[in-house]
Amino acid sequence: MNLETLDGRLLFAVPKKGRLHEKCLQLLSGADIQFRKSHRLDVCLVMNLPIALIFLPAADIPSFVGNGNVDIGITGHDVVLEAGMQNKVTEIQKLGFGKCALQVQVPEHGPIQSVEQLAGRRVVTSFEVLSAEYFGKLDGQLQLTGDQRTKIQYVGGSVEVACALGLADGIESGETMRAAGLRAVSTVLETEGVLIKSNTPSRADLTPLIDLVANRIAGVVAAEKYVVCSYNISRDDLPLAVQITPGRRAPTISPLDQEGWVDVSAMVLKKDCARVMDELVKIGAQDVLIFNLDNCRV
Repeated sequence: MNLETLDGRLLFAVPKKGRLHEKCLQLLSGADIQFRKSHRLDVCLVMNLPIALIFLPAADIPSFVGNGNVDIGITGHDVVLEAGMQNKVTEIQKLGFGKCALQVQVPEHGPIQSVEQLAGRRVVTSFEVLSAEYFGKLDGQLQLTGDQRTKIQYVGGSVEVACALGLADGIESGETMRAAGLRAVSTVLETEGVLIKSNTPSRADLTPLIDLVANRIAGVVAAEKYVVCSYNISRDDLPLAVQITPGRRAPTISPLDQEGWVDVSAMVLKKDCARVMDELVKIGAQDVLIFNLDNCRV
């Protein structure tokens, strides 16, 4: 494969491994972005759209997109901020997966009880930029200057062992550390996977294709979030039913062959569907059904 093969195609960066990789592959499948990837190559051509997928480390994707080397990409919101690319990229869509919290954590049975007590001490982290910004503000609030300020040390992995080895008084991490004898004293950032595009696109003629991909992905994300609830209910009880299932805009109401009864269909949040079914049954709804969505446009 050479550069001529990529000519005219939308370049779409995807995490090549890690916590986002498998979910990204499922997302691409749901959006009908068809491809076959060789194990030896980090570039592959989409078969049904003029797109080339570029498989990169998630940490590199914000810079590749922000600098215009690729057109769109999937990475973590925290990674965008850590790369300092928030002014060079636009987050088109939150993806609903890869969620985690970037937290300040300390030894569970240690003397530090609050993040303020940690200020001025040693902190190790894989998120050097975000940590420096967070503790810089905290140091300023506590009027710490010079050698009194918090010392930030970067480590690429095994962050959880730093306290045990005496390398740090606290850590800042996005992973669960309870098993390592640590506990959170502050949450710096809530993050998840995001679809991003460059604020300085290389080619204006790719905008319709970017919009197409973004709409397809938004449909997959919404389909994961919602289900369709369908049920029969008497017209007398319909006002109460509509309060329970208002839908995204309004429920669809159709008359039944039986006088005084209607069929109602509405989108409800998947996480609420059991409660919604219970409440519908309480007011007299019958034949309550839940339908999963494979894809949608909402």
